Amino acid sequence: MSKPFDPETAENLEDMEKQFAVKAVDHLMTYWSILEKVPGSKLRLTKMDDEIYEHFKKEFPDFDPSQTINEEEMKSKQGKERWRNFMSEYEKTISDYNFGTMLRSNPKYEYDQKTTIFAMRMQFYAVEIARNRAGLNDWIYEKAQGKSQ
Repeated sequence: MSKPFDPETAENLEDMEKQFAVKAVDHLMTYWSILEKVPGSKLRLTKMDDEIYEHFKKEFPDFDPSQTINEEEMKSKQGKERWRNFMSEYEKTISDYNFGTMLRSNPKYEYDQKTTIFAMRMQFYAVEIARNRAGLNDWIYEKAQGKSQ
């Protein structure tokens, strides 16, 4: 029997990193494509959007979805603990709840190297559901439909 997996001592396997990158990029491209076809304010990301949104507002009452995410705060020891506690509630209900993905740091910008951060799937859902509820992603649809600049 092999010894338990220890992520602190695990090697970074190049093939695994490439597979992760492909999956993360596929996810962001799919999401962006959906936002170009459906206004974010009309979009549901999961069957549990309402519950996720209410839980997110309760646990992160000061989060303003229109502002730039403070990545250092999010990834600080305290920030990681808050997010870990939030995300753990979805372990049995949201598929890939803790899988890494890409998240725009600010809803006013497209995905690019300076405006995209690495996040967990539940962080993505919580933030993007809040942005969609606030209508902050509707500009993507409007731009794709030629309704804005």
